[in-house]
Amino acid sequence: MDVRGPASGPPRALVLDTDGVLLDSAGLHAAAWKTALDACLDAVAGAEQPPFDADADYRRYVDGKPRFDGAAAFLGARGLGLPTGTPRDPPGSTTVWAVAARKEQAFTDLLRTEGVTAFADARPALAALRTAGVPCAAVSASRHARPLLRAAGLAGLLSTIVDGEDAARLGLAGKPDPALFLRAAALLGSRPRDVAVAEDALAGVAAARRGGFGLAVGVDRTPPRSAAARLREQGADLVVPDLTTLVRSVWGGRG
Repeated sequence: MDVRGPASGPPRALVLDTDGVLLDSAGLHAAAWKTALDACLDAVAGAEQPPFDADADYRRYVDGKPRFDGAAAFLGARGLGLPTGTPRDPPGSTTVWAVAARKEQAFTDLLRTEGVTAFADARPALAALRTAGVPCAAVSASRHARPLLRAAGLAGLLSTIVDGEDAARLGLAGKPDPALFLRAAALLGSRPRDVAVAEDALAGVAAARRGGFGLAVGVDRTPPRSAAARLREQGADLVVPDLTTLVRSVWGGRG
């Protein structure tokens, strides 16, 4: 296994993606994307285009990316050249920004009706790492991440959080650019080569590789482990089914 971590011992810090790694919210994001993108396909292309696939299309085009980047990637792959528009565009299907706004609206509606919880292994794993002296950061392209992590009771176990609000304020590019991860590593006071990244998104694993992080860990929570091969193709050094396994595999049974 090609592990690019520090020569002595396991990584000294851990950066974790939020949606799909810490919070059981990836399904809500996928459903919100389907609402927005199917409406756009119906309005722009009609029956000429198959609907958005909430599994395959979600993972390939939008998972882990800022809303605008995800909408642009999917629409570009379908050959739909919508105008860019502006961030002030209301939810709709006439511009890429309007599609991104519709996704945000749909996600907010789902949050209000269904809510989000942390995965059962998230809190014990973070607590074990805190006891072991391994600082952790949560990263997300979503502007909802910080309040959701607080509501799930995880914020107090994290040394820092970097979310969509920080990205907008600091002009940080979204995944697969490593800017969010690099910001988190800097706030943890660690060099990237001394930090592990845990990600369920293909774009996130690619970002960890590009950023020169010591260990890129794919987290595949799908029941048949159907994402493992694709995570490895993107450069994951290790693929685990949950965070308890990650802690035990990398930090020697402290999970």
